[in-house]
Amino acid sequence: MCRLEKSEKKFDFRVEKEKKWQMAFKYPGESKVEKLKSSMVPRSRMKLWLIRATTTVLLWTCVVQLTALGEMWGPRVLKGWPSCFTPSDSALSVKLSSAPAKVVLPPKRVYKNNGYLMVSCNGGLNQMRAAICDMVTIARHLNVTLIVPELDKTSFWADPSEFEDIFDVEHFITSLRDEVRVLKELPPRLKRRAELGMVYSMPPISWSNLSYYVNQILPLIQKHKILHLNRTDARLANNGLPLEIQRLRCRVNFSALRFTSQIEELGRRVIKLLRQKGPFLVLHLRYEMDMLAFSGCTQGCNDEEVEELTRMRYAYPWWKEKVIDSDLKRKDGLCPLTPEETALVLKALDIDRNFQIFIAAGEIYGGQKRMESLAEAYPNLVRKETLLEPPDLRFFQNHSSQMAALDYLVSLESDIFIPTYDGNMAKVVEGHRRFLGFKKTILLDRKLLVDLIDQYNDGLLDWNKFSFLVKEAHENRMGSPTRRVVIPDRPKEEDYFYANPQECLGHSDELLSSA
Repeated sequence: MCRLEKSEKKFDFRVEKEKKWQMAFKYPGESKVEKLKSSMVPRSRMKLWLIRATTTVLLWTCVVQLTALGEMWGPRVLKGWPSCFTPSDSALSVKLSSAPAKVVLPPKRVYKNNGYLMVSCNGGLNQMRAAICDMVTIARHLNVTLIVPELDKTSFWADPSEFEDIFDVEHFITSLRDEVRVLKELPPRLKRRAELGMVYSMPPISWSNLSYYVNQILPLIQKHKILHLNRTDARLANNGLPLEIQRLRCRVNFSALRFTSQIEELGRRVIKLLRQKGPFLVLHLRYEMDMLAFSGCTQGCNDEEVEELTRMRYAYPWWKEKVIDSDLKRKDGLCPLTPEETALVLKALDIDRNFQIFIAAGEIYGGQKRMESLAEAYPNLVRKETLLEPPDLRFFQNHSSQMAALDYLVSLESDIFIPTYDGNMAKVVEGHRRFLGFKKTILLDRKLLVDLIDQYNDGLLDWNKFSFLVKEAHENRMGSPTRRVVIPDRPKEEDYFYANPQECLGHSDELLSSA
């Protein structure tokens, strides 16, 4: 190594000496040539730099074009190529290869757009769900563009969830494109107007037919270009509508309104855990603080609880009914059953003591103490909070509508569904279970039941007689095919469309004729 280094140094010395010798004996005019060469070097470097820059731009253009082609043809061509980063036998590639190649979307409906409809839904999940179905149908009939509905954030639940937090918004938009144009937000110019508050806003009239929307709502949309409808629950009539309108309401409800993949996946997990232990019953126990305060039903509550519920009712201005006779309302069948009353009814209906019972509800008023009698009668009571680990529900906490969505999915799949109050969830789940093949749904006659329960508790009926009368009263209240009750002058008292969408049920006429 040392000898080599020395020889290299010696060689360098000779080269330097030779250079000096040449510089001392230059030919005439050689200095001009050197100057010319030195002046050409920067130009040649500039030319080389330009060539390299141009080549780089062309290469990047090609990459961009290939990326665009990949988005279009990727599933069939580019994304099908083998990759050194993703082995062909990996779990991901197996999953992708087994997935459908492409979802076929319905063709877009072409129509003259009469304007834009914005809607703000009010209430809980299922109240808003039905309102969304109605508003899509109205937008379709008026030939207007619907903006993705805004969900209620000011109700008792104060749920900050947006539409896309609960429902698959992309599926909602694309699955309805052959009926109505749906946008996530207004076009920029109109969006600016909305942000400045320059939008005409109003609540539509309840239980209105289509002529109301054509004659009164459409002119407002054409005049203002944008119309904002607030408080959209129960704004479309139950009956007297064209068949295609009723079926579109069903299509939105049963197909377009699909929960997010996170909610669907967690719902499947809960159902799987329940199925591993056999059949299960879902009990929609609507004995929650908001319901008791709203209805004024205080059966079984102590004086302190009655005072608390009354204060809450007065705190919300939109709960217009303030002074309520709880006993009278209960006897009229207008109160949710208490946990104690529910335990008696389940036993009277011969529900097996070892049957799994999933409680689909929020926090029960009175907590575990109030649930003691029901838990003693049916020890296999479970909730989503007991079936899942806390981390599973972490992202759903303080989001009552997302929690209600989980209960909704489990309710649809249960062997038996029993609501203790005919609120919005009870009605919408009932209708959905009819659509799924008239799955067993026991619709409790609360007015009759509270009378029988009082007679039993007072010793006027023995157990066998009580049980017989309860079963007899509910023989034809199991969600079997039936016609909606129509009361033209009192729409609030007639059967709710979403509880029994008879126009959408397969072979409903044949089923009804044989019922």
